[in-house]
Amino acid sequence: MLKEVLVICFSAIFPLLLSAYEAPEDKEDIFASRPCPAFLVFDTAAFIADMTIELPCHCKPEETHSVVWYYQKQIGSMNTKVLTDFEGTTVVESSKVGRGSDLHSRFSIRLFSLLIFRVQKADSGHYICGTASGEFFYGYNVDIQEVRQVLFPWNFKQRTQVQEAEPVRMKTEMFQVFTSYWSWSKCDRCDIQGEQTRVGLCYVKSIYLHVRYQHESGAAASCGSSAVPQQFGLSGSGYGAELEVRNCYTNCPPKPTTSPERRALLKFLEYDDRGVTIHFHNHPADSDLVLTCPGAKPQYAVAWDKGSAPLYRSQYLEGLNKTSRVFIDTGHHLHFRPVRLEDKGSYFCWLQGELAAEIRLGVYLHLGRLRQISDPESVYALQVILACYIGITAMFLLTVLVRFIWQISKGDIFADINRT
Repeated sequence: MLKEVLVICFSAIFPLLLSAYEAPEDKEDIFASRPCPAFLVFDTAAFIADMTIELPCHCKPEETHSVVWYYQKQIGSMNTKVLTDFEGTTVVESSKVGRGSDLHSRFSIRLFSLLIFRVQKADSGHYICGTASGEFFYGYNVDIQEVRQVLFPWNFKQRTQVQEAEPVRMKTEMFQVFTSYWSWSKCDRCDIQGEQTRVGLCYVKSIYLHVRYQHESGAAASCGSSAVPQQFGLSGSGYGAELEVRNCYTNCPPKPTTSPERRALLKFLEYDDRGVTIHFHNHPADSDLVLTCPGAKPQYAVAWDKGSAPLYRSQYLEGLNKTSRVFIDTGHHLHFRPVRLEDKGSYFCWLQGELAAEIRLGVYLHLGRLRQISDPESVYALQVILACYIGITAMFLLTVLVRFIWQISKGDIFADINRT
């Protein structure tokens, strides 16, 4: 009887559960509002190396529920990479992404958008959103530029206001090379001295740019874009990006008072007293580690503190000290090469001038690992084993030889006795 009652109740409730998850009919479909182009063109986008970038698939048919991203260095190349795990998505932990990692291990597809962690210059090329059957919807031409020059307050004050507005690097009758600057970021800390950054990317202005590539700034494209004709000779010219850093100070916004019940709930949800999420990470000593600020985007202001000590770019930016073991790259990642026992502790991450996360780093010693034959310890152990084997073999042969000689001499003695 009880079983029948449960079946009747479930039958009555199940349609209500289904209707609770139906998409509302009046909700706007963002893909239906933007039709796909009949002829595939490419949006040009430029970034600096080590950033984590996002490429949205702006249009697709309504019946398409998953997308596949394709990568080509040059259009028409036979070498095409398919970025998918056969389900249209893949999950990547950004803290495990290294600079030498292949593109296949540094991407993720989320809500049809392609995320690439810690992009490098070799990742420049064409990215196309489509399906596994070969349909193409939207495309990007991505240009990744390496930072060639970092300017701090003590070395970029020498520039004039005209040069800061649009410093011309090269000008000919056919094209003009200049630096296009992003806006200054927000102050990355509040209530204490912080830093602001500004990225300057290399651009080319010309009326001879390829018409298949769409440009945000009219007749201008980034120096590494495929829209720039090869006849300009800029492909191997070594043009790159600039990064400017300056000091700043801003006040933190007033925080509302928190009741004891709310503080207890935040503590239960692993938030500290300031409402900052707490993350725990354990890492083996004497190995490389990269920390990423959760929720960071290329245009965000990001800062790092170890405990109460700020890690300023003027001291920890990559390249300032060639022997530095701990540094911050141009993509706002905190590096340890390698991490040591004294690095354990709490690291605070700031986003847009507000504390965003606390990473409690634990460092432990290796209790054992699989060694390779080429390791120095393995070579030394093999040498000791071989030496011991040779010594034991020599002692065995010497014992056999002595016993043989003793038996021969003993036989001669018995022969002499018998003759007498």
